[in-house]
Amino acid sequence: MANTYERKIPLLDCGHEYIRKVLYGRWKIILLIYIADGISRPGELARNIPQASRRVLDSQLEQLLKHELISKMVFEGAVQHVEYQLTDLGKSLMLVIRIMGKWGNDHIEQLRKTVK
Repeated sequence: MANTYERKIPLLDCGHEYIRKVLYGRWKIILLIYIADGISRPGELARNIPQASRRVLDSQLEQLLKHELISKMVFEGAVQHVEYQLTDLGKSLMLVIRIMGKWGNDHIEQLRKTVK
């Protein structure tokens, strides 16, 4: 039987829609900022975002990997460890994220009044 549900609002096939899909997730932007600032190991990221569970952070890191915004390096040795770094695509997105953050800081008082 065919699904009779039809989407009432069509998804747009444009850059805005794709960036929304890629960055959707409460912690993705902050993960990108921390990785860009040199916090690259999963444990360090988790310590810097104590409000998020490790499972959620791991899931969002996997999504950022899937979208090729970050890469994962596994280091073998006595103790194996993982580090993340921005890809060129991720680095190109950081300019946009930093500009959005500046806009938010510039308008923070007004935003505090309207955003709950």
